[in-house]
Amino acid sequence: MIIDLPKTTTVAVSKKLVALRNDVGAMTLGRVLTLIIVIDDHQAEDIIEAANDASRQHPCRIVVVVAGNRRGANRMDAQVRVGGDAGASEVIVLRLFGELAKHGQSVVTPLLLADSPVVAWWPHEMPADLRVDPIAQMAQRRITDAAEAGNPAQMLKRLAARYQPGDTDLAWTRITLWRGLLAAALDGPPYEPVTEAVVAGANDSPSSELLAAWLGLVLKAPVRRVKTAAGTGVVSVRLERKSGPIDLVRPDGSTATLSQPGQPDRRISLKRRALAECLADELRRLDDDDIYAETLTKGLGALSSVRLTASEAAAKGEAPSTQASRALAAKLARGRSADQAADMVVAPPPPDEGDTAAVQKATARKRAGTPTEREKAVAERSRTTGTAAKKKAVRKAAAESAATRPGASRRSPS
Repeated sequence: MIIDLPKTTTVAVSKKLVALRNDVGAMTLGRVLTLIIVIDDHQAEDIIEAANDASRQHPCRIVVVVAGNRRGANRMDAQVRVGGDAGASEVIVLRLFGELAKHGQSVVTPLLLADSPVVAWWPHEMPADLRVDPIAQMAQRRITDAAEAGNPAQMLKRLAARYQPGDTDLAWTRITLWRGLLAAALDGPPYEPVTEAVVAGANDSPSSELLAAWLGLVLKAPVRRVKTAAGTGVVSVRLERKSGPIDLVRPDGSTATLSQPGQPDRRISLKRRALAECLADELRRLDDDDIYAETLTKGLGALSSVRLTASEAAAKGEAPSTQASRALAAKLARGRSADQAADMVVAPPPPDEGDTAAVQKATARKRAGTPTEREKAVAERSRTTGTAAKKKAVRKAAAESAATRPGASRRSPS
């Protein structure tokens, strides 16, 4: 349900919400936070859809602040969405015009849920300084996205210089799965220290920068960045150890291969995370992200500039090859399909070793003709089935004999 309220006020919007609550039901029960989204008008619908999807995991009130033409007369057009058009939330879209567009915090404040946290999200353009922005100041968590900036590397530097507890960025959320897989790979034997790491990713990928900075911070080892084509995101990570490298490679943005000494090669689903999935992850925690803070403020400064491309590094043996990873993924996929087909028709192999005493006991029993409990049960079922069959045959023969005797014909109908 979508209700339009042109040329309205926050008082009228609040009254409409109360009326809808009486007509439709208690919409705010179970809402855990207020999510404020600051966005331009032409980008609003896609962002609202992503927020609706995220709200299915974290029911909330979504307040969308859309800045319109600042040269016109002061006016606010509102829209209230509930039910199927609002996911598991209630959506309030506020389009501000004129001087009112500069005072978004004034129209948002009366619509905040009482006694609940406030999260602010800038999906595209963000304020020059979150420390002094009025909407940012009223939020416990502030979410930005450096990947949407014209120069992501400069955006990360600006975020690092002006960081305050509660800040986070979706570029950091996008590497959560990468960090988990790499940590799990290092969690097993031979427990050797990493001497060097190489991260391959696009120059326009702030996630690659944050992943490299995080590795340098936690491994206390030099980390080199090599570049791939624009738009490819994070492509591969190599962790050098004495026993050999650990290679995690995702050549196609969907499926990755993990290779490490002493372990079989693995094919792993590692798809690029959707916007709604990343937002839901950030709404899951409302405390400060200390690991992100250290990576942003300390780890990024230790990175050197990118000089080699991924193909050049692979040719020198300094980084994994994406072509080799594609071939390995295809080979593992074919091998898995063949194993699954064989499992349906091939019995498991017999054990390599047997219990000698058990074999001798079974041989002696066979020679003596002593049946096992299972054999006794099978014989008993056969005997019972055979007796019933004999009785049925005798009854059938008696009936046929009686039918052929003289005078046993049926009476003619009267």
